[in-house]
Order: sequence, then C-alpha cells, then structure tokens
Amino acid sequence: GGGGGGGSRGGRKGQPATEVFDTGIPPERIRNFSIIAHIDHGKSTLADRLLEVTGTIQASSGNKQVLDRLEVERERGITVKAQTASMLYTSPVDGQQYLLNLIDTPGHADFAYEVACSLAACQGTLLVVDATQGVQAQTVANFYQAIDRDMAIVPVLNKIDLPGSDTEAAETQLAMLFDVPAGTSLPVSAKTGLGVPAILDTIVELVPPPPGDPLADTRVLLFDSWYDDYRGVISVVEVIDGSLSEGEKVRSMGTGRTYEVSEVGVLYPGQVPTKKLHTGQVGYIITGMKSATEARAGDTFCYPGANVQPLPGFRPAKPMVFAGLYPLDQSDYEHLATALDKLTLNDPSVTLRRDASGALGAGWRLGFLGMLHMDVFQQRLEQEHSTTVIVTAPSVSYKVSTRKGGEQVIESAAAFPHPQELVAALEPMVIATIVVPEEFLGSTMNLCQQKRGMQMDMTFMDSTRVLLKYRMPLNEIIEDFYDQLKSATSGYATFDYDEDGYQKSDLVVLQILINGQAVDALSMIVHSSKAYPRGKALCARLKEVIPRQLYEVAIQASAKGKVVARESVRAMRKDVTAKCYGGDITRKMKLLKKQKEGKKKMRRVGNIDLPKEAFVSVLRKDT
Repeated sequence: GGGGGGGSRGGRKGQPATEVFDTGIPPERIRNFSIIAHIDHGKSTLADRLLEVTGTIQASSGNKQVLDRLEVERERGITVKAQTASMLYTSPVDGQQYLLNLIDTPGHADFAYEVACSLAACQGTLLVVDATQGVQAQTVANFYQAIDRDMAIVPVLNKIDLPGSDTEAAETQLAMLFDVPAGTSLPVSAKTGLGVPAILDTIVELVPPPPGDPLADTRVLLFDSWYDDYRGVISVVEVIDGSLSEGEKVRSMGTGRTYEVSEVGVLYPGQVPTKKLHTGQVGYIITGMKSATEARAGDTFCYPGANVQPLPGFRPAKPMVFAGLYPLDQSDYEHLATALDKLTLNDPSVTLRRDASGALGAGWRLGFLGMLHMDVFQQRLEQEHSTTVIVTAPSVSYKVSTRKGGEQVIESAAAFPHPQELVAALEPMVIATIVVPEEFLGSTMNLCQQKRGMQMDMTFMDSTRVLLKYRMPLNEIIEDFYDQLKSATSGYATFDYDEDGYQKSDLVVLQILINGQAVDALSMIVHSSKAYPRGKALCARLKEVIPRQLYEVAIQASAKGKVVARESVRAMRKDVTAKCYGGDITRKMKLLKKQKEGKKKMRRVGNIDLPKEAFVSVLRKDT
C-alpha cells in the first residue's frame, strides 16, 4: 500500500532539508494539521499545491494527487488511505522556519476510521468547501469529528477560479451550520495556486503547536502502517513526548513486545531517513516487525523500562456490513490468505474470521465499514495482489433473544432461531444525513419511505438546498440505496450516515426450496414486508441459472413456513409420439401418459445438483 519508494520523486534543493530534521525544530514551531472535505472538493489538489509552495516537491504539471498512492485512489479520484507529508515553511511574518505536517484524510463516510486516526495526530484542520457546490453531507460529518477533539478549524473556500463559484452562498451556509463568522474563510483556487500561501500563514498563526514535553519520557503514537516486501512493516508515528533515535529499543504498550528501531525518518513526501525524530514530529519508523497483526493503529510505543501512561487509542472501528469472501478456485486459498493478511495491516478497520460454506468451500467472513469500503477492498485485493474472489451479497448483524433467555448477535440466516423459539429480533439502525436540492425533495423523501425510513429533521440550508435527517435500517441502505438516491436526484444528493443502535423489527428467514429441499447457502434474513419481492427476484434469477433436467424443477421461496414465490424450470421432453403416423388418438394418449408417469417417478427419486455457477450468480452482489 503506502508510499514505498517515494524517495526518488521530486528533486530536493541541494539536500539542506534533512539537516533541519536532524537538529530538530522546537515543538512551538511545529504545526500538525489535516484537511477535511467532502469527496471531490479538491483536498488532494490542495495538498499538492501546499507541497509545491513550500518547495517540498518541484512545481510541475505532473503533480496530480501526489499523496494518493493507491491505484484505486487515482482511478476513482478519491482518497482511501490517510497519507502524511512534512513541509518546511519560512513565515514572512517572523522569518522563522516552521515544520508543517500535513495528514491527508479521506472524505467518504465509509473511511471514518481513517479520518479518526488522522485527526488524533493533529491539532488543527483545514475545512475545505467547494465554492461551486457549497457544504455537503460529509463536510458536516467530518466537521463534528474535529469539533469533538477541540481542534482549531481554518475554513477554506476552494475552486474560486471556476465561473460557477459562489463564495457568498458558501459563506452563508458555513455561518448557518457551523457558526463560522462571514469573512473569515480563505478564498483559494487549489488548481491555479491562487491564495495558497495565505493558508500556510493562517496555519502558523491559528493552529496550536503540539502539546508534548521534550524532556518527559518518550511516548510515540502509531496511527498508520503499511507493508513493504523487503523491510517488513513500516509505521507512521507522531512523537508526543521526548524523542526517538535509530538504534534505540522501544516497547509496544498494546502487545508488550520489544523492538529495535532500525530506521527513523520523515515523509518528505517520500521516505527521507533522519537520525532522530523530535517532540511533535510526524514521521515513519521501521522496527523489523514481520507480522501484520503487531502494528495496531492507536498503539503507544515507549522505552522498555519506562513507566508511562499509554495514549488514549482510537475506539476500534465497528464493522457495519458483513460479506463472505471465497477464492474462485480452492487451490488459491493460501495465496488469498497471505494477501488478506497484508491488506488488513494497511486497513485495520476490516474484521476477519474464517468461515466455510457448503456451496462455496472454505473462505472468510469480513466486516466492513460500508459499501464503498467493501468495493475498494475487493478492488485492492485484485489490483495489488492479483487474486480473483467471489464476494457474497452483503448483510448486517442482528440481535435476537430467544425463549431460553439471553441475547445473541447473529450474522447469517443459519444461526437465526426457529420462529417458535424467537421472542424478539432487533436490527441495526442508522441516522442518515442527506443534502439535496429543493426540486428533488419529493423523490428523495419517497425513496426514504420505501426504505422504511422515519423523518427526524428537515432544515433549509439556503434558498435552494435542504438538509434531511432520517432514521432508517442499515439493512436497507447497504444494497443500493446510494445508487438509487443518485438516480432520484440526478446525481445532486450527498449522503452520509452514523450508526444509531438497534430497533425491534419483524424479521423472517427467507428460504429457497428446490423440489421441496431447502438450500441453506441461499437463505437470508429479511424484513417481512420485503420477503415477497426478494423471494420473487431470487426465484427468477435461479430459474435462469439452473440447467433443465429430464423432469420439472420447482423453485420456491418460503418465509415463516409459507411459500411466497415460485418459478418452474420446464422438463426436457423426448417426442414419444414421433413414431405414430396417423392412427387412433388413443395410441398417442397412451404413449404420453406413460411418459408422464415416468417423469413423476424420476422427479421423486431424482436429486438436483446445483452447479457452483448458480450459487455464484445468486450470492454474488450485483455489480
């Protein structure tokens, strides 16, 4: 994943930079900040400009999304992994040299874990708003995360060079939603570089320096890591107190293991080794960790004998969406296991446990933060580790209480208790924030009601846009809610969600029966109102993939013991009357009757074997 081999990029001006890092810059002249914004508001472009203005990379037209290093990020134009870069900036106000550490964060709701990790290492943040679009759903979500941490917030209005930009409207929205006084936002154009130096001066002026103590015992916060084939695990850290030099031994307070630091350095923006990392600096360390599970985001490193308080780690990410992952061919199992190990190190918010399915063989059950997270994870598996996998349709975790007492969390239909045993079933809920232009208000509200949503709040942000809050079941969102919302609003709506506990619900198990035999691998948990449409769709899809037999095959969907939908695959028939030329009709009837009896008998004893393709096409999520 991360920024391996970046050292060759962007010429250094006569290499004086690393000496400054070695001698160290006093903590009061260090600023750690991040950039938060909605997708496509120009975060990564602004990061490129900041790196150019400070001379970290040479200005050239080739600098596009320098910090977006994953193939999937360039392709989709989104930031998935938080990336870090250090910059040196001489302030025109006091002539002092400042060290600015930029931690680039993702914008999408699914990557909230990455945002939390990044913000933990910062004291300030740039709130970037696209002046042509105004405030959007994720801007709101990330803003509140920053406020919860008491961070200094610098509002920036981007894309002011575009003809459609409306800075006044954007400022009005900022003032209304976040109490940002009008006139305090910085107008910039990240593409042309207009107004970018002013941002650096504002950061120096407004963002507080890191609160660490250079004389205290060393404490180091690990907030990101990636795997390098030659050097093992490379960890990105912030030195909170004290300092860290190469050759020293450190102990992880999370796992209790001791390591020797073989290299420390800064990301400038590639890896530049230095002898020492000082208080408040953000850089990378290589400790010779070999296994992916040892580097935990939020861990604290200290000296082996020291008695210090661990830093408050991040709350571990809670997976919201679960899916099965199976190799297309069972012989690839080991290769896929190694690939998953390396990828989960780089993305610790994925939960993983082994699982086996009667239809698809051995595999894993993975927990993701959301649908985009799941897509990106699958794409990274295929691009970075060249594996082909089957991903089953996503599901969520439910809570059930039974007559025997006790509450249990279940993720699959197989674990769902029998209707007579069941006392109550609860499904996870979310609070969805949707920002939508006024003319699409009706279609958006319709869609939310179809998805069993309850309206909580509706605010007019300005004369044209409305902020809606709905409480809805997560189950309804994970399939294709985002796509439907985009279609209903011609792509103008933005959407974000936060989890909101569990709620009692009428859940049933939808089973698929083939000739009266239940197929476990295809059963799923659905809300009772959705049992009919889901059952009908599944039967129709199975009808297309089950090969015709010599007897009729009945495909049924049943819920609560009642059949809710049925399709039949017609039998293949030999033309038994072909040898009759004319003659009495009873001759033909006799032959047809004999054939009918034969088919009946065959159907009674015949056992249909579902081909693997049938499972794959039904279980695989619709792409």
